[in-house]
Amino acid sequence: MRVDGNVAGGDDNNGRNSGGAGEIASAWARVKRRLRAELGEDVFASWFARLELQDVEGGTARLTVPTRFLKSWLESHYLDRVLNTFKAEVAEIARIEVGVRGTGAPVRPVAPSPAKASPTSGPLARLHAAAPPVPVSASAASEMRGGDTAGDLNGAPLDGRLTFASFVLGRSNALAHAAAERVARHDGEGALYNPLYFHAGVGLGKTHLLHGIGHVARDAGRRVIYLTADRFMYGFVNALKTQNALAYKERLRGIDLLILDDVQFIQGKSIQAEFGHTVNALIDAGRQVVVASDRPPTELEALDERVRSRLAGGLVVEIGSLDEQLRVSILSARLAQVRAAHPGFEVSQAVTAYVARAITANGRDLEGAVNRLLAHATLTGTAVTMETAETAIRDLVKNREPKRIKIEDIQKLVASRYNVSRSDILSERRTAAVVKPRQIAMYLSKVLTLRSLPEIGRRFGGRDHTTVLHAVRKIEKLIGEDAILGDEVELLKRMLQD
Repeated sequence: MRVDGNVAGGDDNNGRNSGGAGEIASAWARVKRRLRAELGEDVFASWFARLELQDVEGGTARLTVPTRFLKSWLESHYLDRVLNTFKAEVAEIARIEVGVRGTGAPVRPVAPSPAKASPTSGPLARLHAAAPPVPVSASAASEMRGGDTAGDLNGAPLDGRLTFASFVLGRSNALAHAAAERVARHDGEGALYNPLYFHAGVGLGKTHLLHGIGHVARDAGRRVIYLTADRFMYGFVNALKTQNALAYKERLRGIDLLILDDVQFIQGKSIQAEFGHTVNALIDAGRQVVVASDRPPTELEALDERVRSRLAGGLVVEIGSLDEQLRVSILSARLAQVRAAHPGFEVSQAVTAYVARAITANGRDLEGAVNRLLAHATLTGTAVTMETAETAIRDLVKNREPKRIKIEDIQKLVASRYNVSRSDILSERRTAAVVKPRQIAMYLSKVLTLRSLPEIGRRFGGRDHTTVLHAVRKIEKLIGEDAILGDEVELLKRMLQD
């Protein structure tokens, strides 16, 4: 598939651009790093880890992947993003083509062209005088090729940055972290919480915990395989094609710990069946299985009911949304890491608190905010101020404007949650069963809407603004003292904001 466009600069459009192999490879490495930062580790590992640059010719970048499934998915969902990211690095790139390795023409490495074909201007002209290519280790080469012929059982690489030591703990992820550490460090007979199943939205830390488990278990000498759903599918299909399916199954079921990420992406009846057989075989043999998804097992509608039941039969842990305190902790930890590499980079507590309040979606957006602040500070040579921060993270905030929440919706939800009627909340009744939900509804109306205290009072049966203020302060105090109430209120917030 081609994405048409005009080639800028002085390229020879009738032949291959003559950029040096080193700088072309360097530019492509920067593209992949940007994609990893923008899309997050789990999305990148699933769809981009084995995307390779074949060559650049006439303004067209030819990319390859190991499977038709992966080719189709990238073309349908990410082609424009890859093109725009590549053009940001090399302006002359005007089209992207994605092919499947092993089909059609052989994969050609990016190599320097003869000197006479060199372009005379533009960024691609500078690629000719590039640094030599970075040597690739045998394990990395295997990773880039998609794994071994016996079914890709090398697994995806574990990220050295994603360890338990670098995981920031908070109330929403404490249970998941404790379960992950217990499983990773278990050295007795059998397995714990089998399978261990994490589910959470994007950027809330489930992939971080999976890598943390893998590092600890591998260091203890256990046989560990970490796979994304896409890599599991590719491994099985490749084993069938090469007539190594039996060896693939035997080797996969002979490990101590299987870690599978993004299980919601597993597709195809035969692959789902093999996944189910593998999970059953490992669990029945006392081997540990750890799985992560963006939803609980009962909502994996594409999977066979028996597989869903088996996944739900272990310990299922939800990682909740990041509260403000946890967001501040994540930001502070990341800023400390950046300061180690950039000693002159300073961000005040006020700016940190502002960013934590403004960006609420997930940890990846917080990571993006830190990168933007660093870019503004290093490129302009100025200190990070509140105004700088507002400018730097504007796109992250603007793209995630919360939906407009009505006071009536708050009243209805709270009434339903506490088994009272909305008319009870609006009434003059002062029984404890009514006063508490009324005060919670007033508190939520204050923090989730832009209505003034007098306006909120009028919407609650014509009450005075001082009554609303008293309710807000009381609930704030109770939340600080009662963790259970705090969890209830956070749940109501998420239900109203979803």
